[in-house]
Amino acid sequence: MVKHATINSLRRNCCAVFLALFLSSPVLASLADELSDGRHVLLMRHADAPGFSDPAGYRLDQCGTQRNLGEAGKAQAVRTGQWLSEQGIRQAIVFSSPWCRCIDTASLLNKGPVTIEPSLGSFFGNMSLAKQQTEGLRQLVQASLKRHPQTPIIMVSHHVNIEAYTGVVLGSGEMILVRVDPKGKPLSHRVLAALR
Repeated sequence: MVKHATINSLRRNCCAVFLALFLSSPVLASLADELSDGRHVLLMRHADAPGFSDPAGYRLDQCGTQRNLGEAGKAQAVRTGQWLSEQGIRQAIVFSSPWCRCIDTASLLNKGPVTIEPSLGSFFGNMSLAKQQTEGLRQLVQASLKRHPQTPIIMVSHHVNIEAYTGVVLGSGEMILVRVDPKGKPLSHRVLAALR
């Protein structure tokens, strides 16, 4: 009888402690909530594109001259879009670098029309443009959040752009949720692993 009463007492105490901890902890916001609070943007490195850099003499107006998504990259972008829908993000304001592998990634996410944005364009071939491009990205983030504070914003770009803005190197198809200040400067981030 004593053992039974002691076990019940322990159970009650454990439940009380668990409930107190649960009620005192901040509830984690969902990705959809964070992307609708006017303080976050989602940056994505384009999906898997075989090779390294672009061939010599490539042109932005001719996809056939660039490094493009392979079949695995296309499937990866589709799966990422489906995963975002499962997180509650069915529509978004979507921006893309002018490079075809980014435009294709952004389109395959299936989150709405894709707006081509030069400030998301790669400066891998001319690193002297890093400061200018990063400032352009900051301004884009600031203006987009001001214009669409309650709509998720997704920006598809390149590893050099994302690293210059956040300090984080992403793999192909990886995403980074960035919390920014009112001027569009990064305050914190959370990396979301790529879907394979």
